[in-house]
Amino acid sequence: MRIRAALAVTAAAAGAFAAVAATPAQATEYSSALKVKGVQYDAPGRDSNSCSTGNTRSEYLTIKNYSSSATVNLKGYVVKDAVGTTFTFPSNHYLQPGDYIKLRGGHGTDSDTNNVVYRQNCNFLWNNDKDTIYLYKPSGARADVHAYSASSNDRDGNGYITYHG
Repeated sequence: MRIRAALAVTAAAAGAFAAVAATPAQATEYSSALKVKGVQYDAPGRDSNSCSTGNTRSEYLTIKNYSSSATVNLKGYVVKDAVGTTFTFPSNHYLQPGDYIKLRGGHGTDSDTNNVVYRQNCNFLWNNDKDTIYLYKPSGARADVHAYSASSNDRDGNGYITYHG
C-alpha cells in the first residue's frame, strides 16, 4: 500500500510540476475579448513631453477585440502601468470583432473612424527600459497584463512589442 501511495503522490507531483513548467508566468489568459495587441513604449526620437513640440503622440498602446462575434464598448476600461498611472476610457468607443484602437499620448480628437483615443496628457505613460501594462474591465476584473523589458522583449530595438499576434 505504501508503494502505491508514494507512486501516486510522485505521479501527482510530477504532473503538477509539468503543468507549472509548461506555463510561462505571462501566459495567464483572462476571460476578455479585449487584449493588448502591442505597445510603442519608446517613441521614436528624443523623448520630450512638451505639448507643442514633444513626441508623446508617438507613444501608443494598441488594444484589439479578439472576439469573433461580440462588439465591445471601451467605456470604463482602465489601462494602468506598474507604478499605478491610469487612464480610464471616458466615452463610448465601440470595437467590432477583430477591430483595434490605439491609445495615444498627447492631445487630439478621439475617433472611432481612425481607431484612436488620446489620453489628453503630454506625459509619457510607458517606461523605455521596462514596465507592466495592465488592462482592466469596467467591473475591475483584469482583462490582460504584460510585463516587458527593452533588453528581453524588443529584439529589433524599434521600441515596439507585439502581443497576441
